[in-house]
Amino acid sequence: MTSISIGLVGLGTIARAQHLPAIAATHGMDLGAIASRNAVLDGTPCYANVEALLQAEPQITAISLCTPPQGRFDQAMAVLRAGRHLMLEKPPGATLSEVEALRAEAAARGLTIFATWHSREAAAVDATRDWLVGKDLRSIRIDWHEDVRKWHPGQDWIWAAGGLGVFDPGINALSILTKLIAGVVLQSADLHIPQGRATPIAADLRLRAGDVPIVASFDWRLDHDEIWRIGLTTDQGTLLLEDGGARAMVDGAPLAAGPNQEYARLYARFHDLITTKHSEVDLAPLRLVADAFLTGQHHSTAPFQP
Repeated sequence: MTSISIGLVGLGTIARAQHLPAIAATHGMDLGAIASRNAVLDGTPCYANVEALLQAEPQITAISLCTPPQGRFDQAMAVLRAGRHLMLEKPPGATLSEVEALRAEAAARGLTIFATWHSREAAAVDATRDWLVGKDLRSIRIDWHEDVRKWHPGQDWIWAAGGLGVFDPGINALSILTKLIAGVVLQSADLHIPQGRATPIAADLRLRAGDVPIVASFDWRLDHDEIWRIGLTTDQGTLLLEDGGARAMVDGAPLAAGPNQEYARLYARFHDLITTKHSEVDLAPLRLVADAFLTGQHHSTAPFQP
């Protein structure tokens, strides 16, 4: 198996909880260095920024970016221009045009670029897609509610332009949706934006896929256990995909469940893409979010108090 030395840019909560253990668990991949403005990792070379890492560590052949989407474009372009393969945490960029430019740059240089959607790798998502085969899908209901203070404490970037707001978790649901069915389009959106902020704290979407109606409710104001649920009603029963895709039930009977191995699957996939000289950039979830910002009705809500 080809051995790949990878550099990790960004060492926040998600990087420590998900990326570091996933890299350690991936055969044929090792962590070569870290780039972070404020954090260090014992026993690993650490640099203040990605440019310093790229210059000092020529043996590192791939970079995983898990920094906020604003400002990531310059980091990502620096990686590609240094001749390194690139993995992008979701969302892959602040805009669609940024990611298209990165895709073109990677292709021109013969490099792998991988825009990841970790929720697509949840334990019951593939089983759900298989179950839908041969059934008449009638409707879909998405409820994705959580407490922003729990999951993004003190993170101002999510409230600034490009930070996505409640679509930061909501895009996870849209990534699952667009893996399960094709042809999803946005019909309308209501965006509930706190006074003095640029991004919504809640959003209500109406979508469709062919003749199938889809409604989605995203809300960051939940003060108890998270609700990460997609309900799919068919002519042969209703499937509930719960816990962010980790568990599926059909009319109350278990269909599939499993442990969280989302990021481990992503890094294994990145390794495969590099060794086979392929790329994977699916922008369907980000495109739906962009459509919501482009056409959605804005509704002012009370100021958000962290």
